[in-house]
Amino acid sequence: MPTEFTPISALVGGLLIGAAILVLFHTLGRIAGVSGMISGAFRKATPTSERAWRFAFLGGLLLGPVVASQLSGQSLIQPSPASLPLLIVAGLAVGLGTGMANGCTSGHGVCGVSRLSPRSIVATGVFMAFGFLTASVGRHLFGG
Repeated sequence: MPTEFTPISALVGGLLIGAAILVLFHTLGRIAGVSGMISGAFRKATPTSERAWRFAFLGGLLLGPVVASQLSGQSLIQPSPASLPLLIVAGLAVGLGTGMANGCTSGHGVCGVSRLSPRSIVATGVFMAFGFLTASVGRHLFGG
């Protein structure tokens, strides 16, 4: 299923991500690592004030595409061609990987690399290498 590269929407999306990261960092002093946000939002020891901003940020991630779709008049949300069991296994693998890396692509790849964190640069390199490997193996085994 080929997709069309649209540089203007990619630029706008990147600017919005950067703006959200800057606002979060400069208002609360927090890194926008989504896996950490999710785990902190559901941890019992997390104070209510901490949960509030976490759920607000996560809600924005979920509602953003819906709002953008309504404003643009285009369907931006499409069903995955993968089966539900495969999506569940993939989600568990991502969860395991973020636990092993002490963070996810948003925390390491976007925030950590921009802060020149050596740990994040290495983690992002590993994420990318395994992403390329997985895509290549998947393409050869399953076609596409």
